[in-house]
Amino acid sequence: MQLIPNLLIIPVGIVIGVLVAAPVGPVNVLCIQRAIERGFWGGMAAGIGAMLGDGLIALFASLGVGAISGAIEYHRQSIQIVGGLALIAFGIKLYVSPPGLAAVRTEAEGVTSLRDYAWDIPKTFFLTITNPGAVLGLFAIFGGISSFVEVHSYVDALTMVASIMGGSFMWWLGLSHLIGRLRHKFSPAHLVYTNRVAGFLLCVFGALLIGEELWNRWS
Repeated sequence: MQLIPNLLIIPVGIVIGVLVAAPVGPVNVLCIQRAIERGFWGGMAAGIGAMLGDGLIALFASLGVGAISGAIEYHRQSIQIVGGLALIAFGIKLYVSPPGLAAVRTEAEGVTSLRDYAWDIPKTFFLTITNPGAVLGLFAIFGGISSFVEVHSYVDALTMVASIMGGSFMWWLGLSHLIGRLRHKFSPAHLVYTNRVAGFLLCVFGALLIGEELWNRWS
């Protein structure tokens, strides 16, 4: 039984994790908004949810669970509509909600932690796993990895999953830290504007998901 993984898997997995996390999408919009409004820990809470979602998808892909991929493809319409509705609901709530200025003040006093924003973790986790494009994309990535790095054993597969999660974590850590350092430049008016822009973008992403599905169904 192989106990030592192919070490080339680690940097490849980290790069994949960053590439999966970096593109601008609904999760990024929500994480950036949380980091601006709530600071470093707010952004990290949202980012950890996305990282866990990516890790779960990567785990299924690495174990070669073809039934999962088939089920996702078969139920893609329902998953896409549910994900779109969730995005619209989050977007509307964010658009109409006033920014949490109290959270900004308390963090300046150094009393906040990840626990204060833990509810954002399941939110972004749900948004990640209900994005059929991201799910099938990670399955496709695992299918193409074998062309340049060998993944033969369960140890290799689990190492790849951990590396992808590590890359995703590094991305959210760096992004949250950067925004946390700059957020003091945002006035209350800027925070209101940020909430409305982020809420609008989430609604747009949700409408595009639903619109694409309806177009495919009727065309």
